[in-house]
Amino acid sequence: MALVQGATPASHPHPLLRDAILPTLLSLSVPNMVAMGMAVLVAVAETYYVGRLGTPALAAMALVFPFAMLTQMMSNGAMGSGVSSAISRALGAGDKDKASALAVHAIVIGGVVGLLYSLLFVLCGAVFYRWLGGQGEVLQIATGFGSVLFSGAVLVWLCNTLASVVRGTGNMQWPSAVIFGASIVQIIVGGGLGLGIGPLPRWGMPGVALGNIVAMVIAVALLSWFLLRGQDKVALRWRGAKLSWPMFQDILCVGAFACISPVQTSLAALIFTGMVARLGPQALAGYGIGQRLEFLLIPIAFGVGVAAVPMVGMAMGAGQVQRARSVAWTGAWLAAGILAVLGVLALIWPNGWSSIFSQDAQVLAYANLYLRTLGPVFGLFGMGLVLYFASLGAGYVRGPVLAGSVRLLMVMAGGAWLALGGSASVQALFILSAAAMALYGLCTAWSVWRTPWLQPQR
Repeated sequence: MALVQGATPASHPHPLLRDAILPTLLSLSVPNMVAMGMAVLVAVAETYYVGRLGTPALAAMALVFPFAMLTQMMSNGAMGSGVSSAISRALGAGDKDKASALAVHAIVIGGVVGLLYSLLFVLCGAVFYRWLGGQGEVLQIATGFGSVLFSGAVLVWLCNTLASVVRGTGNMQWPSAVIFGASIVQIIVGGGLGLGIGPLPRWGMPGVALGNIVAMVIAVALLSWFLLRGQDKVALRWRGAKLSWPMFQDILCVGAFACISPVQTSLAALIFTGMVARLGPQALAGYGIGQRLEFLLIPIAFGVGVAAVPMVGMAMGAGQVQRARSVAWTGAWLAAGILAVLGVLALIWPNGWSSIFSQDAQVLAYANLYLRTLGPVFGLFGMGLVLYFASLGAGYVRGPVLAGSVRLLMVMAGGAWLALGGSASVQALFILSAAAMALYGLCTAWSVWRTPWLQPQR
């Protein structure tokens, strides 16, 4: 087979195409896990700040949190992995010029979608929070917090798009270092402005949200500088750049379809939030504490999954289909093991997490019940997420998205049955959530096992 222009010579393939799978996957995953570990610390710190502001503030955060996580999941996990997938497949085929052009198109997508996302939630956020059952003081706090937080959503989209461009080359260290540093800034600024530490004003929830905006400005600047200075694999070339639909299509055919999955996940969370909100502010606050740990499983699995994306993508671009599938399953079992350990800890010691955020006995009881109920299925959830990311790298995303649809349908049908039967207790809702999570992992694994990866799909 003749090499295309700019291809890597067959005698010197990219390390992601030749090195042992598990050690390579671990070496790529560790920087992501460290960065995502800092993101977990940010979430813990923010919930701690908000907990000091009272139960109404915690309940308000539970209303906003699913939409904030949707921003991350769509821009980083879904569209971001579509970006990494397209760039890594181009590099796997030896076409560096195409990879650089794809980077420019990816940034355009991130900027436009991010701006639309900001406008939607700044203008209509109060409507969404009211749909979830927010009212009175809780609704007022949630609206103020969300307006500030989502005004910076475009920055989140740009940051995650730029990070995904770099990850698509197989470089996990730089974006992880940037995210790590930005997280430290977010903790300091958000905590300082939220609680009024030292000479800083006490702005409450809006102050916590401002910490995120400041951190994203710094991250976007650093990632842009890294790409603009020129890399040996991908470099941003704005001068003379021409936008073309085929380049957009290379990203969107995977990334846009993949965005359905985080929407499904968030819809399932929103349905539960709405049902729990009707059981009282203590139940909502407790659910919010437990749900926050569940959503933090996504960044942990993300550390492995996003490492699998360029490994799978380059293997598919180079025609090494069997290696691509081996990467997918190795990553899936790795994440399942890590999250299963966390699930056991949540099962036997839930108070170690929930007591960080509240001392209200009723709130702690609800939070601990949630963690004990869902902890046993965390491993299956992690397996499903990594296989979802690996499928993005290969360009075969339909199966995992359908698995997400099955989970959402189970939540909707089960929730309706419980509500109509008058048995929508907190415990029943949590059992339904655990069953839906387990079903998602099993259906995703089955779909990847049954789908042949013949070549990168268009």
